[in-house]
Amino acid sequence: MPTRRRALKTLVAGAAALVTSPNFSFAERAANQSPITLQPITDEPITRKGNIRHSVCRWTYGDLPLDELCIFAKQIGLSAIDLIGPKEWEVLKNHGLDSSMCNGAEVGLTKGFNDPQYHAQLVQNYTDMIPLVAKAGYKNLICFSGNRNGMDDETGLKNCVVGLQKILPLAEKNGVIIQMELFNSKVDHKDYMCDKSAWGIELCKRLGSENFKLLYDIYHMQINEGDVIRTIRDHHAFFGHYHTAGVPGRHEIDETQELFYPAIMRAIVETGFKGYVAQEFIPTAGDKLGSLSKAIDICDV
Repeated sequence: MPTRRRALKTLVAGAAALVTSPNFSFAERAANQSPITLQPITDEPITRKGNIRHSVCRWTYGDLPLDELCIFAKQIGLSAIDLIGPKEWEVLKNHGLDSSMCNGAEVGLTKGFNDPQYHAQLVQNYTDMIPLVAKAGYKNLICFSGNRNGMDDETGLKNCVVGLQKILPLAEKNGVIIQMELFNSKVDHKDYMCDKSAWGIELCKRLGSENFKLLYDIYHMQINEGDVIRTIRDHHAFFGHYHTAGVPGRHEIDETQELFYPAIMRAIVETGFKGYVAQEFIPTAGDKLGSLSKAIDICDV
């Protein structure tokens, strides 16, 4: 296993520019990352304030070996890695890190519960995956609405209810929360159905289960509807997880973009939220892991 000192001083990995097409899977995006250069930092792990449980999405640092990402994550005060499937859970456990959002049951971002033609496969996938998530000691499992393909909102809601109701009893039995991610349909995920918080909230209400929540992606919802802090304050009961990134561009969450993340994080803390906030920005700085450390500094309110 890599040593902490090696991870903190010598990492360099190369690949082409990151692919951000909505048709690419997390794995495909990760395989096309740009180089990472890690600058030296202190050997002493950073102690965070404890108000926010910090995580980072695996695919945004996909060209870094997971072992070494875990070492760095612990060094800067993260307690989890996001969007991790069963094949890599053992690595997280070796480092004492949580899988803050599990994946691997989905058919695809564009092929989701809004389309009955995918229900049989989705139900089978989630029926297989939910017990694995629970057995591993994890809590969250991602899902997607899928694209509209000409479908109206009401039909999509009804179809999602039908499909999700087939897996929610198992999720409830196992203590697993199924979380549907909100995406923007203006820039990154054209035609995606769950592109408005109101649509997702209505789906939550119709399902009426504490084991179905929305993954509120701050970057995506800023693009599609804005009003981020008020939405969090008014509807936090429906949000089970948060993702971050800078707007515009989906890059660092620093002063180069329009969102003021300290205020957003304070709003989240004020709701009593006990889940995870996962960084999902695509780093552009030469010191890409330095960007991650800075993002955690910004969000640690």
